[in-house]
Amino acid sequence: MSHFQHVHESYRHVMALGERERVDFLETQRWIGYPVAARILERLERLLRQPKRTRMQSLLVVGESNNGKTTLIERFLETAGQPSVDDNNDPVKPVLLVESPPSADEKGLYLSILDRFHAPHRASDPVSKLRYQVLHLCRACHVRMLVVDEFHSLVSGTGSKQREVMNVIKFLCNELAVPIVGAGTREAVRALHHDPQHASRFDVMELPLWTLDKDFQRMLASIEKTLPLKNPSKLSQPALARPLHYISQGNLGNLLRLLNECSTEAIESGTEAIDQKIIENNKWVRPTAGIRERIG
Repeated sequence: MSHFQHVHESYRHVMALGERERVDFLETQRWIGYPVAARILERLERLLRQPKRTRMQSLLVVGESNNGKTTLIERFLETAGQPSVDDNNDPVKPVLLVESPPSADEKGLYLSILDRFHAPHRASDPVSKLRYQVLHLCRACHVRMLVVDEFHSLVSGTGSKQREVMNVIKFLCNELAVPIVGAGTREAVRALHHDPQHASRFDVMELPLWTLDKDFQRMLASIEKTLPLKNPSKLSQPALARPLHYISQGNLGNLLRLLNECSTEAIESGTEAIDQKIIENNKWVRPTAGIRERIG
């Protein structure tokens, strides 16, 4: 496999597989590092290491839908948030990731947290009982950070519901002395700004859409190293970078999906490289504003 120098060494073993297996490999999650993500990961690690104090600083990671927020959080969990057992055989769950509940209220948040612990509970239980269970389990499992994905959904209700949920977030942060990390769209920022006390607790870091520049070209070069194609595509060259940026609209998730589809075409057609024709003729279906839009 040494002659596939355009493929990262971590993925060269895939080149020995057949066409169908290589196409299937494209659907596996592969981490693509880039400067903004590295800065956010570093910040998350610093928050995880911060000593307990009365007022823990928290973080809100925002960006467009499908632009890499959840993938970044999952990467953080892999590198710094793996559960373990301490010297006393007690469970340790340093980072607790929960999904924003369907009902944006206090009970809904507690139920989502308890689901992540796989703890027995009933949705009909009073809020006070659920609250006690959450606090007990977080302490028993030595939780040091609570991460809420789709944070914008948590604060999307009426003004009174928003205040209720944010007061619960503040309560958990204070009572457990842990940082809260939210990941969501910019709607979450607007919700935070309704109350200066809540806004002051959260720093905001953004995963912006990509512009057509050198950083985008470097990103394409990094992605190309993860694609199981026998020939180099030179995606970072302007002739290919321009249509890739135009079609993906600078959205990382869209870009990865587009390149997976183009790679599939390159493998099945036998060209084993992505060229301008494959990009511009690709029939990838992109979700846009809730409408399925066909490209090409």
